Amino acid sequence: MSDLSNTPTAITCLTQGEVILYPTEAVYGLGCDPDNQQAVEALLAIKQRPVEKGLILIADNYGQLLKYVDDAKIPMDKRADIFSSWPAAITWVMPASKNTPKWLTGQFDTIAVRVTNHPTVKRLCQEFGKPLVSTSANLTGQETVISIDQAKAQFTEQVGFYVDEALGGNTQPSTIKDAMTGKIFRG
Repeated sequence: MSDLSNTPTAITCLTQGEVILYPTEAVYGLGCDPDNQQAVEALLAIKQRPVEKGLILIADNYGQLLKYVDDAKIPMDKRADIFSSWPAAITWVMPASKNTPKWLTGQFDTIAVRVTNHPTVKRLCQEFGKPLVSTSANLTGQETVISIDQAKAQFTEQVGFYVDEALGGNTQPSTIKDAMTGKIFRG
């Protein structure tokens, strides 16, 4: 029997402030602990993405997102649209909690959040006990990587762990909608 105690896992890497690569509904994503500023800054550096743009959080359930969302500001008449759309590849831009760090919201007073139905991401969020930062695995403005081999060639040692599991089968990244107005930012 081999000793796997020193074998890194995605959860170990997340806990240690590293960036991981994992499958989402349509594309591979780069993710990290949303509460670890150094991890988020490392992810932004890998992606060459300015902090001002803000980031998406992906979760197993809405309860994992409550720390980051100002739930009281979401009108009752909007809740049915939001909660009936999940779990799915629909990201909602919601009012951010006053305690949500600017390294997540960027220049905005909102936070983009998604409750996923992808089994791998659900498992990662359950095991980690909170949401992950989720952004497409590419350099800003370039095509998203389409395989683990391509990801390893592009990101090499910058990524602490590569979760080599299947994509969710969607052909487009998640739809992004404004929770307050219903406006579609990405369809």
